Amino acid sequence: MRNKIFISHATPEDNDFTIWLASRLELLGYEVWIDKNGLIGGEKFWETIDNVIRNEAIKFLLVYSKNIFQKDNDGNPIAGKLKDGVYKEYSFAESIGKQNNINDFIVMMNIDASNYNLFIGADRLNQIPFYENWANGFKQLEKKLQKDNVPEKSQEIQTDFGSWYEQQFVCNNGITSKYELYYTNWWDIKQLPEYFYLYQFQSPKQATIIVKQFLDYPISKITNYLSSFEERKEFTIDQDNNTFTIKPQNVFKIKITDVLIGFESNKFPAHRDSENHFKKLLKEVFHKLMKNRGMFWYEMSNKRLAYFFTPANLSLLKTKFEYPYRNKNKSKTKNLIGKHKSIGNWHFAVSVKPILSPMLAFSLKSHIAFTTDGFQVLKNDKNEVDTDKIHSERRAKGKRMFNEEWRDLFLAFLNALKKDDKIEISLSSNFVLKMPVVPQNYWADFGYFDPKDKTRHGLLSMYEFEEENTEADD
Repeated sequence: MRNKIFISHATPEDNDFTIWLASRLELLGYEVWIDKNGLIGGEKFWETIDNVIRNEAIKFLLVYSKNIFQKDNDGNPIAGKLKDGVYKEYSFAESIGKQNNINDFIVMMNIDASNYNLFIGADRLNQIPFYENWANGFKQLEKKLQKDNVPEKSQEIQTDFGSWYEQQFVCNNGITSKYELYYTNWWDIKQLPEYFYLYQFQSPKQATIIVKQFLDYPISKITNYLSSFEERKEFTIDQDNNTFTIKPQNVFKIKITDVLIGFESNKFPAHRDSENHFKKLLKEVFHKLMKNRGMFWYEMSNKRLAYFFTPANLSLLKTKFEYPYRNKNKSKTKNLIGKHKSIGNWHFAVSVKPILSPMLAFSLKSHIAFTTDGFQVLKNDKNEVDTDKIHSERRAKGKRMFNEEWRDLFLAFLNALKKDDKIEISLSSNFVLKMPVVPQNYWADFGYFDPKDKTRHGLLSMYEFEEENTEADD
């Protein structure tokens, strides 16, 4: 019975994409076959490959990139000359598809925008573009498989690929017994004022006017409500060369421990109301901290802001930092800004999401931003942030960055926020928030051997842009 999806690819160059693709197809219920021995450095078993393509495959997916071609003396791919293993699989699949009259048996996954006619017959095959956005490419592939009635598993079973991944791939690249320090992406907030204040005004317009002129301390707005750690009975604003005093209709004094623990109330503000306003206020605290430090930012697809250093506030483009629990005077230097192709610059960036449990902290997510001149983010013809281009360049820049690299960039970013050897911000006239130089960390009795090649990618690994496009704020 033909019910398997065979994936042919160049090893080891395209292993990461192939594992990602195979895992996603399995999660949808398809049976997948890939050359598992090639993924861990073994030899191909041609009899097995012959049998799968000849008797079991209903689709033959070719990962189409410059890596499937032989290379010249300068390392450039030679059009028309497929690598031996890829050529054997492709040519055999072509003959089996014709012999059995299987409609669109071969489908190509173009992952690096290679020209569509780099070998004879390539221009006659279905090519699905994955090079700008893996998620969008996968959606097109899913529609194609559904249209061609590729069968899915009728029940949950342990498949060949899934079993191999758990029992061999993970074991070969897995957990070791050692005492190791782990870093989280939680930047813990160690102390806040006892209360924050929720101010109700007549209209959202009135609240907006106040927000724009209340610059001393962090303040947040949701409709006609403002939140601040600063206690005020009235607000003074300047408008049309006149000074006005506006008193809020209501002022609610909310104890922060009540928000964290929870409370019951049948009137406004209930616990959920207080929690939402408190989270929004914390986002403004982070934003003002970044703004005070001279950071630039841009809005991502999920409406969150990604903050990055520029040559103006990080003149050397790099910073020194120290690991906790290590001997002093053993610092490390990391570049947070660098040149990227002919585009301009890459920048390490972070976005924020406040969390209240299991601890009070800023949950920071790492990104790579790209600018044309060290300041202006890549724009498209409509003068909008070019998210597609950023996704593509992020993959080119980030695909060879391993866990240690991301960790060091994160630690360097926090360290670079220091002014006068401190990271702090005034929340009110009588309270200064002091933030740590390192994120929350912990010790464990086990460790993970992080391989220095593309086999590090896991079965459920997520490509960063997917979360950026889909994750919404609370």
